[in-house]
Amino acid sequence: MQYWLFKTEPNVFSIDDLKNSPKATCFWEGVRNYQARNLLRDSIQKEDLVFIYHSRIEPLGIVGIAKVTKSGYPDPFAFDKNHKYFDPKSKLESPTWYGVEVTFVEKFSRTITLKEMKETTGLDKMMLTQKGSRLSIQPVSEKEFKIIQKLAAK
Repeated sequence: MQYWLFKTEPNVFSIDDLKNSPKATCFWEGVRNYQARNLLRDSIQKEDLVFIYHSRIEPLGIVGIAKVTKSGYPDPFAFDKNHKYFDPKSKLESPTWYGVEVTFVEKFSRTITLKEMKETTGLDKMMLTQKGSRLSIQPVSEKEFKIIQKLAAK
């Protein structure tokens, strides 16, 4: 099993949207960064655990956990001319964009803030806490995952 962090803007899609979606499951759509796409396509697998991180809202931070319930497959919205994520360069025979399906696991009772993570021993090497880290899909080590779970349990 691997661990990940997925960033989302809560005014677009929040942990509550995931929790309240049918079967508390959704396709993680709209990733349009090649490095993040490669992780979705090649590395993220069914049963992996994912931190949901709310960005562009104060406080920035991790708000809960989801589980990958379907490994990477082509983003169907890239082929839909009426969808905001349509990409005319993406073809069915050679898709450009991928996503995974995730299912709600847990919403934390509080946000684990970016500031708190930067101040926590053991998270200093976490990609999220590094200056200039903007990737929307990030790997998280098992050690980092456990530290954040302990913070959430406080």
